Amino acid sequence: MKYVILVGDGMGDYPLGELGGRTPLEYAATPNLDELARRGELGCARTIPPGMDPGSDIANLAIMGYDPARYHTGRAPLEAAALGVALGPREVAFRCNLVTLRQEDGKIFMEDYSAGHISSEEARELIQVLDSALGREGRRFYPGVSYRHLLVWAAGEASWRTYPPHDWTGKEVGQLMGAGPAAPLWDLVRASWPVLQDYEVNRRRLAAGEKPATSIWLWGQGRPPQLPTLQERFGLTGAVISAVDLIRGIGKYAGLTPILVPGATGFLDTNYAGKVAAALSALKDQDLVFVHVEAPDEAGHSGELKLKLQAIEDFDAQVVGPLLAGLKDRGDHRVLVLCDHFTPLSIRTHSSEPVPYVLYDSRTPGDHNRPYTEAAAQATGLLLEQAADLLPRLLER
Repeated sequence: MKYVILVGDGMGDYPLGELGGRTPLEYAATPNLDELARRGELGCARTIPPGMDPGSDIANLAIMGYDPARYHTGRAPLEAAALGVALGPREVAFRCNLVTLRQEDGKIFMEDYSAGHISSEEARELIQVLDSALGREGRRFYPGVSYRHLLVWAAGEASWRTYPPHDWTGKEVGQLMGAGPAAPLWDLVRASWPVLQDYEVNRRRLAAGEKPATSIWLWGQGRPPQLPTLQERFGLTGAVISAVDLIRGIGKYAGLTPILVPGATGFLDTNYAGKVAAALSALKDQDLVFVHVEAPDEAGHSGELKLKLQAIEDFDAQVVGPLLAGLKDRGDHRVLVLCDHFTPLSIRTHSSEPVPYVLYDSRTPGDHNRPYTEAAAQATGLLLEQAADLLPRLLER
């Protein structure tokens, strides 16, 4: 038996007036997802436990079978694992975004949490410059993918209050940079400004009409978690495929082999075909493959309806469809498809509603007249209060 988990990050949304009261999932053309909903088990799962923030770290830990309330220690330690950065017992890892801040009338605004989706090549150069200038006194910067990077700080504190930058798009953020216990963090953020100002990479981006990376933004900090592997729990081998360090890091802690696909960017221009080919190849000798697609989430954060519809349709047409076709040559298989959380266009950040999932078994296909949508999943009345139960359900354990 082969097992596949497909995650369309942030696909869930709310009904929109411009779509006639439909959600993007209801409006988009998703014949492959709808076919799975017709033939499989459709329901909802709570990926965000009550009282926890609706982050991708929380949600994807749950989807991989780990109760976040028990195992979550922070987002950045998971990303450190993906980058091969071993944390010392007293070190704290921070997610380090490259962002675009705008100063206006004495205030500071979060203009873009991704610095215009800066390329990995440009970002690497900036992170190396930042490390040369600020990587001292127990601090070290590590480059990641696009705007997503890592800071390891021996004197950092996991208890400091930090803020996901995508929650503050278009909002005034100077109010967050006050005194108090986290003052050293904000001092470091401010120290990045003269390093990045007028740097050659930013001059080129401005000349090309692109947003410059004017600042770092530190958040999601923590110390390394202790997770039993899926081999230890279920006797499973597997692989994880994602452009996002966070997802690969969770996979590494779970004992899955990270597969880096050339051209995987985490946005609409990602290498979908490469991800599918890598997944099918991994299944030749692995039990499970976890494929994560970030693009719908990024579109949700940007608030652009056209991009979200495209991201959902691309996920269906370029990932779900080809992967299902390829699985026909892999024998019996069970497939779990879901989003990790909602990223509604109206709020441009994550929300914590239960997400729609479909679980398909090639041996026992059903026949139900329903699509893969939020409302159709809710109408089944099936709700898993703990999404960590999805993996044992997939494995029939």
